[in-house]
Amino acid sequence: MLLPKRTKYRKQQRGRMKGKASRGNFVSYGDYGLMALEPCWIKSNQIEAARIAINRHVKRGGKVWIKIFPDKPVSKKPAQVRMGSGKAANEYWCAVVKPGRVLFEISGVTEEDAREAMRLAGHKLPCKTKFVAREKEEA
Repeated sequence: MLLPKRTKYRKQQRGRMKGKASRGNFVSYGDYGLMALEPCWIKSNQIEAARIAINRHVKRGGKVWIKIFPDKPVSKKPAQVRMGSGKAANEYWCAVVKPGRVLFEISGVTEEDAREAMRLAGHKLPCKTKFVAREKEEA
């Protein structure tokens, strides 16, 4: 599971997810990618499940990049606990994702294999996604 080695503060407020992704919104490392279409929090175990789904499909062929990192701690109070008495302990870590963000990239495989691997990974994630390819550079 991904999580930061250390943080400046132990707990964080929830914040808002308005607007579109201003960075990480194009395929930069690989040939194909998986882009988020709606805002969401993606937990570290969901990122790991998607990574495993991609690697299982390509069978050690090609290279995979994970372009998001879960750096937001989310706290949760236990069941049947009354309100008040402080903020709860951290339950899990998540990555804040805005629409347009490229989540995973892959290279070294055919487009059909990449499309299927990204489809399988998309089923593991809590938001709608789409398959994208790298833009051709004009020389």
